[in-house]
Amino acid sequence: MAAVWVVPGITVGRNAFWAVAVTAVVVALVNVVVRPILQVLGCGIIVLTLGLFLLVINGLALWLAAYVSEHWLHVSFHVSGFWAAFFGALIVSVVSWLLSLVFRDQLEKRRS
Repeated sequence: MAAVWVVPGITVGRNAFWAVAVTAVVVALVNVVVRPILQVLGCGIIVLTLGLFLLVINGLALWLAAYVSEHWLHVSFHVSGFWAAFFGALIVSVVSWLLSLVFRDQLEKRRS
């Protein structure tokens, strides 16, 4: 939802929660199946760019997930182009990192 609010090229139609939830599942599947293949194929470029090409791979993964959600699952989640996907993937990564920090602190408090 943060990427939808921040990035102008990412839009959601009716039933925004449902569209984002379905797309999140598709993003997870793409990250498990397709992203490792792209990382292996782009290993040389990743090393040459000191890991910055991983941002491109993340954008392509989000773009693919949006395409699958919109065209195959008929969910109204649309990414207008590569740059919208690139910046959307950046937002998703930052939000995921922040949430992992919050929940990691809560888990550590419960353990002690």
